[in-house]
Amino acid sequence: MVDNKKALHDAVIAYKVPGIQEAVENARKAGLSAGEIIDAMGDGMTEVGILFERGKLFLPHVLSAAQGMKSAMEVLGPELLESGDASTRRASVVMGTVEGDVHDIGKSICSTMLQCAGFDVHDLGRDVAKTAFIKEIKGGCTMCGMSALMTTTMTVQRDVIEILKADGIRDKVIVMVGGAPVTQAYADKIGADIYGETASETTGKAKAISK
Repeated sequence: MVDNKKALHDAVIAYKVPGIQEAVENARKAGLSAGEIIDAMGDGMTEVGILFERGKLFLPHVLSAAQGMKSAMEVLGPELLESGDASTRRASVVMGTVEGDVHDIGKSICSTMLQCAGFDVHDLGRDVAKTAFIKEIKGGCTMCGMSALMTTTMTVQRDVIEILKADGIRDKVIVMVGGAPVTQAYADKIGADIYGETASETTGKAKAISK
């Protein structure tokens, strides 16, 4: 029996766009949900990042894998919209990879899933300054998602929360944190409201808390 989740994971690591597209199509035929498919590919992208850091893969390989992910999201988007109750507009969310960090694939997947779940997503991209998060929150965003993929940038998540406290608006925003080095214990320590290990977990928790 074919393990479609492993096939998706392996296809992303192989970084060939046609192979990723084929694995997605096979997974859909096998009955996997869009969320399950995205999670499996997300795990693959995490490993791609590790291999890149170790010098086993190079930037063109990473970009090719990301292009395969983007292509898959275009196919899976309608299904996510259908299952995500996007007809009801939820909260406005500012999303970004914190300053000093240029890894944004996982954050981008999460932004897409949140948008498909009905959230109004303001994705600021990568290397986002603390002040940019604060500006969006003061502009009306009631949720803030921050990704950090390096231990040296994790502290920015804490800094933004401290600025929110100093400005007297911490209680007006739900703070979500994630990224490879981030843990539930760290999220608790800095006072974040939501920690998500995967994009689907983060989206599920955001939906639950925004009801």
